[in-house]
Amino acid sequence: MLKLEDLAGLLEKNHVASAACVREFSIAGKQVAFNSRPSIMGVINLSPDSWYRESVCLTTDAAVHRGKVLHELGADIVDVGAESTLAQAARADDASQNTRLLPVIKSLRGANIPVSVETYQPAVARLCLEAGASVLNFTGADRTDEMYQMVAAHDAALIICYVQGKNVREVADFDFSADPIAMMYEYFARQTEIAAKRGVEKIFIDPGLGFYYRNLQDSAVRVQHQMTVFLNTFRLRTLGFPICHALPHAFEYFGEEVRCAEPFFAVLAALGKTDLFRTHEVPRVKAVLDTLRVF
Repeated sequence: MLKLEDLAGLLEKNHVASAACVREFSIAGKQVAFNSRPSIMGVINLSPDSWYRESVCLTTDAAVHRGKVLHELGADIVDVGAESTLAQAARADDASQNTRLLPVIKSLRGANIPVSVETYQPAVARLCLEAGASVLNFTGADRTDEMYQMVAAHDAALIICYVQGKNVREVADFDFSADPIAMMYEYFARQTEIAAKRGVEKIFIDPGLGFYYRNLQDSAVRVQHQMTVFLNTFRLRTLGFPICHALPHAFEYFGEEVRCAEPFFAVLAALGKTDLFRTHEVPRVKAVLDTLRVF
């Protein structure tokens, strides 16, 4: 059971890190003040393999409608993806992803809604950035130079995800041989330096807690890992970049109340000073953050 003593001990060990501030920048022309108010990223899944049925949209019209609704409900950014990260999901080639993504991105940008595209494929990223995507949610660790240069050329923002593998679909066991936060810190320090040298000025870092590693199939191990990283997020902020977190679901514990899982994890993520909350449950998470802000 998570206790107050756990939080107090964490703060005592990392008191200096708790005061870290991160860079602030504009997305789609709108300045975002991460150090004073976190932002929310709503999710649209264009793949039929995505299990979170509330976010699945199988037509352009449905996706654009959901994007507009999410924005009205409080999403600062709408994240669109065309391939599920589930291990058993079908792989989507570049052409099929672009066929789904491009009309949605163009329509949402036409409505002045900031759009993020989730992909690890350069050919998909290139056309989506050209179509108006303001953020690349990069779920890979391969061909980074090419991806970073594309982001810089479009003055877009970049989300660098922590992936122990070539990309989110090609991961095996998560390496627990050292402190995960320390490993993430080293990875992000290297990648942010490379991205900056390639001209990227707007960078988020994402610990990748929603990825399906083989040795994190045990629900207790996975949830404990996720909770630990959420609460330690502020240690990564010492790198100077805002933190994005994809909120998980923990279906094994929440069961029929699974839609309450992301709001629960949002509390832990907020305590860890997360800057951008990626969620399928925008109004619920917004309510959690608004309530925490009252204290």
